Amino acid sequence: MNLFTPLCIAALSLGALSASPALDSHTAPQHGPGDIVQVATEAGSFGVLLKAAEAAGLVDALKGKGPLTVLAPTDAAFGALGEETVANLLKPENRDTLKTILTYHVISGKVLAKDALRAGTAATLAGPEVSFGLKGGQLLINGEIQVTANDIKASNGVIHVIDQVLIPEAPKPEGRLVVGFFS
Repeated sequence: MNLFTPLCIAALSLGALSASPALDSHTAPQHGPGDIVQVATEAGSFGVLLKAAEAAGLVDALKGKGPLTVLAPTDAAFGALGEETVANLLKPENRDTLKTILTYHVISGKVLAKDALRAGTAATLAGPEVSFGLKGGQLLINGEIQVTANDIKASNGVIHVIDQVLIPEAPKPEGRLVVGFFS
């Protein structure tokens, strides 16, 4: 099979993805998109994400010049973590953990769905990369998290709505383990 065939399939799939509704017309700003925080607020389904961004001290960054790409979990996605887990993450003593989790949802630059598929991976602001792929015409992140709406424009970037919260892998310890007996 030549390279042209998979690219055509990907292009057709992206056409289907782009046809998915990003926001209802009654919630989209009429004067052009606001910043990422304004667009998320107007959408009405990202209250937990916005509350978490505030608790982690990231709201100003999401309102900044950008451009940024936000992989935005919905309130339902946070709900799947459980109320207790979310409440614990929002506590001041867990601010660093929350910040790591949230910055794992942010990519520097404006990355549209077609560009994400073309690149295959992208580094997040937390450090680790996320991967992008297609399965059955559905855009997936890390092979399992579905993008339910993509390419939602904001004045300082783009938002892709996801159905789960991304959790970065715990860092692997550096160094080596020495085991021995001492007398």
